[in-house]
Amino acid sequence: MKDFLSEFLRMTAEMSPYLLLGFLIAGGLHVYVPRNFYARYLSRDNKFSVLWATLLGIPLPLCSCGVIPTAIGLKNERASKGAVASFLIATPQTGIDSILATFSVMGLGFAIVRPAAALVTGLCGGLLVNRLVSETDTATTAGDGLCRVETGSRLWRVLKYAYFDMIQDIGLRLLIGLILAAVIGIAVPDEFFLTFGNQPLLQMLVILVVAVPMYICSTGSIPVAAALIMKGLSPGAALVMLMAGPAVNIASILVVRKSLGKRFTCIYLLSIVALSVFFGLLVNAFGIGADIAPAAGVHAACCTPEKASPGVFRIVCSILLLLFIIVALVMKLFSKFKKQVIAEGVFVYGVDGMHCNHCKAAVESATLKVKGVVAAEADIGTGTLTITGTASETDIRTAVESAGFTYTGKKADS
Repeated sequence: MKDFLSEFLRMTAEMSPYLLLGFLIAGGLHVYVPRNFYARYLSRDNKFSVLWATLLGIPLPLCSCGVIPTAIGLKNERASKGAVASFLIATPQTGIDSILATFSVMGLGFAIVRPAAALVTGLCGGLLVNRLVSETDTATTAGDGLCRVETGSRLWRVLKYAYFDMIQDIGLRLLIGLILAAVIGIAVPDEFFLTFGNQPLLQMLVILVVAVPMYICSTGSIPVAAALIMKGLSPGAALVMLMAGPAVNIASILVVRKSLGKRFTCIYLLSIVALSVFFGLLVNAFGIGADIAPAAGVHAACCTPEKASPGVFRIVCSILLLLFIIVALVMKLFSKFKKQVIAEGVFVYGVDGMHCNHCKAAVESATLKVKGVVAAEADIGTGTLTITGTASETDIRTAVESAGFTYTGKKADS
């Protein structure tokens, strides 16, 4: 237990300053970038809209579930099909927070390769969709995943989004990632992955089988990837996990298939899988990540004064990060068990597929457009949508499903 706590605190201290800075920058992007900024540059059906979608998506801190309603919102604002594809592919692979965290844990090489790989993957996927998918192959939906009414000063909204909304979305996965990294560091035998021999491609295929169906956070996966490299996983295979894991999961595949069509989904998946393997092989060929020493090198590195005794600044950042995570998760837990109060003219519906505050905003935004809806409030914990107004259940269901979520029926009414 002592070794586990030591490894957990060391990894947390290493990442926390960069994470806190990354969250703050992400909050600034969320508040200060106009809501129609992205769609303005993505509506043309050409290679430039694909490029803009990829460049604009890379710094955004959206996960593979949060990016889907946003992408559907872009399509509803007449973004081209290729731009939607490139945004879907590139955005969840990285973000300003995960780029900084990657630099802190895995070095400059990986911090450069991750956004570069996201850029190329998004461009290739978007261009292929533009060429191979017709407009009639992608479903047209009603609803806008980009709109959300927020109150308070800009500074307050930046801080709230950075240190509450974002941490509520990814805090649990980040915490799990740190715990898994610590467990791997002390429990997995040294050079465990070397049992694959000199077969990095086999390692990558194994990682793909595990990572693609799972929901993996782009930031929370970083300490896990670093710990696996230290146990003998090739840096290229670790990059495959960092690319394919956050970019796609079984839930996002189903939603993309339903909302954007079969051919679109196939290109979306193949682009991520094929190019993650390609960049993994490049990373191994150029020796990127070779300085993340396996096994014995790690134990030696952990014994250096800097790693054994984090500075006061890193300790304070670690405490702040853990406090933010605890507060956000406790409040999320309370909301899950809170009692639904039904007032006159208020109806509660079930909605599946909401995993983060971006999903919540997308459901609320889509239903607020329905005639007769006065107010809409989605709850991630309970999987419910509370509607005030006179809108019919059929219209609410249509709005929920058009935003890319699953309607599960009426729960209660007045």
